[in-house]
Amino acid sequence: MKLIDKFHLRHIGPRPEEIGLMLSKIGVKTLDELIDQTVPTSIRSENPLNLSAAMSEQQYSNYLSKIASKNKLYRSFIGMGYYETHLPAVIRRNILESPGWYTSYTPYQAEISQGRLEALLNFQTVVSELTALPVANASLLDEATAASEAMLLMYNKRARKFKKTGNRIFVDEDVFPQTKAVLETKAEPFNIEIVYGHYANIELDDTIFGAIVQFPTAGGEVYDYREFVKKLHDNESMIAVGADILSLAMLTPPGEWDADIAFGNTQRFGVPMGYGGPHAAYFATTEKLKRALPGRIIGVSKDRHGNVALRMALQTREQHIKRERATSNICTAQALLATMAGMYAVYHGPQGIKDTARHVHSMAATLEQELKKLGFKQLNQNFFDTLRIELPEGVKGCDVQAQALSKEMNFFYTDAKHVQLSLNETTTVQDLIDILDVFALVANKDIEPQMVAIETNRFDTALLRSSKYLQEKVFNSYHSETEMMRYIHKLERRDIALNQSMISLGSCTMKLNPANSMFGITWPEFANLHPFVPADQAAGYHELIEELEADLSEITGFKACTLQPNSGAAGEYTGLMVIREYHKNHGQGNRNVVIIPSSAHGTNPASGVMAGMDVVVVDCDDNGNVDLNDLKEKAEKHKDALAAFMITYPSTHGVFESRIREMNQIIHDNGGLVYMDGANMNAQVGLTSPGIIGADVCHLNLHKTFAIPHGGGGPGVGPICVNAKLEPYLPSNPIVKTGGEKPLQAVSGAPFGSASVLPITHAYLKMLGAEGLTKATKIAILNANYMAASLKGYYEVLYTGETGRCAHEMILECRNFRQEYGVDATDIAKRLIDYGFHAPTLSFPVHDTLMVEPTESESVEELDRFVEVMIAIKKEMESIKNGEADKEDNLLKNAPHTAEEVAADEWKHSYTRKMAAYPLEWIRANKFWPYVARVDDGYGDRNLICTCAPISEYQ
Repeated sequence: MKLIDKFHLRHIGPRPEEIGLMLSKIGVKTLDELIDQTVPTSIRSENPLNLSAAMSEQQYSNYLSKIASKNKLYRSFIGMGYYETHLPAVIRRNILESPGWYTSYTPYQAEISQGRLEALLNFQTVVSELTALPVANASLLDEATAASEAMLLMYNKRARKFKKTGNRIFVDEDVFPQTKAVLETKAEPFNIEIVYGHYANIELDDTIFGAIVQFPTAGGEVYDYREFVKKLHDNESMIAVGADILSLAMLTPPGEWDADIAFGNTQRFGVPMGYGGPHAAYFATTEKLKRALPGRIIGVSKDRHGNVALRMALQTREQHIKRERATSNICTAQALLATMAGMYAVYHGPQGIKDTARHVHSMAATLEQELKKLGFKQLNQNFFDTLRIELPEGVKGCDVQAQALSKEMNFFYTDAKHVQLSLNETTTVQDLIDILDVFALVANKDIEPQMVAIETNRFDTALLRSSKYLQEKVFNSYHSETEMMRYIHKLERRDIALNQSMISLGSCTMKLNPANSMFGITWPEFANLHPFVPADQAAGYHELIEELEADLSEITGFKACTLQPNSGAAGEYTGLMVIREYHKNHGQGNRNVVIIPSSAHGTNPASGVMAGMDVVVVDCDDNGNVDLNDLKEKAEKHKDALAAFMITYPSTHGVFESRIREMNQIIHDNGGLVYMDGANMNAQVGLTSPGIIGADVCHLNLHKTFAIPHGGGGPGVGPICVNAKLEPYLPSNPIVKTGGEKPLQAVSGAPFGSASVLPITHAYLKMLGAEGLTKATKIAILNANYMAASLKGYYEVLYTGETGRCAHEMILECRNFRQEYGVDATDIAKRLIDYGFHAPTLSFPVHDTLMVEPTESESVEELDRFVEVMIAIKKEMESIKNGEADKEDNLLKNAPHTAEEVAADEWKHSYTRKMAAYPLEWIRANKFWPYVARVDDGYGDRNLICTCAPISEYQ
């Protein structure tokens, strides 16, 4: 391979000839010397990673093409929550394939996120109006986990009469099987008993706090649940409805029959099946439940000029604040997929959505008519898209399957005598003819040459929707490709993503998402597979998954891996649940205490609560390290109930704690297991591993360390890797065999989680290889320490290791700035926008600080720019201190400055327009203008608006 073709030279920012100068700035002679000072020698890997040789980009593309060719693209009529759909090319090209959208971060910094915030507000509006419920969030991970969130919301908000004995929930027997499995997993730690049955037969009492039904059901029947809902509410019980989002264009929505919660999947709105995900689940509630709503809500507020501005509403509900008092551990969403689904609705408009739904229903009704002519009985009295066929005497499901496979079609076979067919927006008349051929052959009959399309509804008129939806201007304006393209681009220009500048968010690892790794996700062989196809049709996926699991196991020093968890927090939860299963299977189900450092990410204690554990917090010392004396004391105190210890490594404070093995041994000596949070794995790969430090299980963030993009707040993938004793308990799936010998029930709906983005990490690992991965880790540490050295004298690094080095990130001390300069870390974060940079992580893990993580992908030039900006801001602060700048009317307090403000006829500030907009000369070449000025967070929470009503209503 030519030197120029080595991928690590493209991925890593600093050029080889620049590294010497960087090391000189730090005060070391070699990169190895720096690593020796940073990573304790006691935990260093003795051998290099045993991975396949690095490939060039072209070699990898050819390799992936061969893998992809092993997947068979059959037409899917399986349904069960996953459907073929048309992804509009304008959305694919301008969102899914655009780094301006897929490399952005979660919109915590509202002023540089107005584009994706509007896109997500569109999504919420679509959900709210189609479900007829007033409040919707900005997406959840998948439909099955959304159902489990609904269950826990109803449980936590249950009526007073249920508080003592009300621990039962009714789940209709015709809910999707994957949803049932996830519900069973989530219910067990809370001692919630699931009661299955037919909704019409259930007898309610003072123990049943809520109910979950599917609309239409898994079998395709559309029931009128109105009387059932009334019966529940008379009992003070709540109801959550898993509703097909496309069907609600025709069917009376849950909100109109007084449902409390609606949840489901928006995959049908232009998002490929992707062998199970990622897709944007939705979640909507009544007004009274809005403050218990899991996940993120996009709301409307105002900026400091009184202009309309969007922001993440109710942010203090997030688990970083609630920690062990959390009612959910949700810390991410499926933002990119929600954006795509919302844009599908924008592009199609209300009439296009209705026409699509009518097409699907007409195809189903027409197929039913023709099947009846062949002598087949269709069992659903009312249906939208799914037919349940009873096979006549002498015809078996395997006969139908054989004929269908010969025509490259997949149906769903519930048992030997019943076949289900779910039609979709891609279904054509030719598809119907091919389906009828299958049934005619097994029945030994001929199909009629003429087919008459059925346009009348095949459900009761009482179920027909009469209310309007999506009447807002945004859903009725962009129906040509030109206009849609420009609308998408208009929103993209309002945001800072990696295509604009470095995003130095600590604990978030905003590294390069290599272009070559992104191509595979849109290839039909990966994008268009249903997750429940026969295994031989997904041989390519299985090969890729097996290779990926093996590589991740090697990197972590563990025995086995599952890719099922579809976020980092889901990985935490899965790891703890696997530990829980281990203890139960060893007769120690009483072990329910998890010890967590006070510095931990908020999802750690929240995940502990979700896994049914009691959280015990261990202190940190003055240097930010875990207090070993406190750890030992608490481990021994709880030794009879100790289940686990959760530790992030390197620590959330950005330090390799040298006594990590000693900590883990304390836990093992007292009967517990060690869970390592892999949020900071970018400082470990190739140098050490969770296995080496003595952990038993870890989760990885493929959307951090392993190059899957953040997408504005999702997708994420949070696989867990485990040692041999935990391997038997890896999670399963009710339809596709996966997991260990004594598996935990499913933790997500699809057997392999968000499978369609796995080629990204696969590409990253194969193109870098062992040497490139290790080099990337070393450069991540180099870049962080170079930045720390460059900022010395201006900003203090709060925590360092015993030799004065940080790991791959650092916390900048800002807590004294309020008293000394009259400004705080938030003001610095907002002023960075004027210089064209996204702020580092604000006030986490230490309040009023900035946590900076440059990653290995950033060049020396970009690091130097950021340092120059931070020094310039410090000088602006000094100007306030020495009286040159006003204490209130200054560059930091008024930041960020919009083009509208700078170009206005009137300028009332004591500083110049140039200082506001172009404080450094090089900014002119690539100026980013924020769309809004500083957003009023309090106003948005006090006046919660989370749908895109006409702007005039906000004034």
